[in-house]
Amino acid sequence: MAQRKQHLDALAVGLLVCCCLFWGFQQTLVKATLPEVAPVFQAALRFSGATLILWLWCRWRAIPLTLSDGSLWPGLLAGLLFALEFACLYTGLQYTSASRLTVLLYTSPFWVALFLPIWVRSERLGALQWLGLVIAFVALALTVGQGASADNNAPQWLGDALALSAGLTWGLTTITIRASALARISAEKLLFYQVAFSALTLPVLSLLLGEPWNFAFSPFAATSLLLQTGVGAFLSYLVWMWMLGRYPATRISAFIFLTPIFALMFGSLWLKEPVTPQLLIALACIAVGIVLVNRKAA
Repeated sequence: MAQRKQHLDALAVGLLVCCCLFWGFQQTLVKATLPEVAPVFQAALRFSGATLILWLWCRWRAIPLTLSDGSLWPGLLAGLLFALEFACLYTGLQYTSASRLTVLLYTSPFWVALFLPIWVRSERLGALQWLGLVIAFVALALTVGQGASADNNAPQWLGDALALSAGLTWGLTTITIRASALARISAEKLLFYQVAFSALTLPVLSLLLGEPWNFAFSPFAATSLLLQTGVGAFLSYLVWMWMLGRYPATRISAFIFLTPIFALMFGSLWLKEPVTPQLLIALACIAVGIVLVNRKAA
């Protein structure tokens, strides 16, 4: 197993920027695809495709997916939390803007910073890092009161609640990975637990919600699903799992506050979502929080 590093190096920062850029774009892409493909059904297709791609990848690279390493039960828990995250995330996009939902989703680092040090003492943050998280939290709180009307005349608070729930389950997934036997398995196997569990459960949830299953995709919807599957659910999440095995989870989790900035940019340029001074101030505070959390101690 590779030696764990205590700080983010240039490689980690570069990979995180690329992942955050795509994740910010992906939220807008998902929302733009909603008129053609229902939200949870969209997630089910995405993770079913990613499971197949990942299985083929593991076969090609001879990466074992056996269950004899003690990772089964924490793997199933991580899979359940991962599936719940995306069920909340995709459903929430029906009730609030892509940029707003993404900002609220990134409450995840607070749960990681609060609870992960209970099991992994090396993940403890100092006073300066906590200050960065508090600044970012205040920025997120500013967005809650900002408000365009909800889509389909639905209450926006419901979208906010679903986004916050997605942030909580993402944080708990990270904690499960770092504080269990999952921290010692390959990134591919770690991701397989999560996408395979989602591929099994999300179609059932979609049917229970009464979503229409329409397979007559337009070229745009087909391209959207391919990007969500190949780049999003496979490549970017595989990179994320790889980094969780080598870098401090608390600092990685704080760094991904950058994603709302990219979501804001794409939501404004593509979906013509409003950009208010309140949201811009919030995003500026998030950037300051990132710098403080990742600042090395003297």
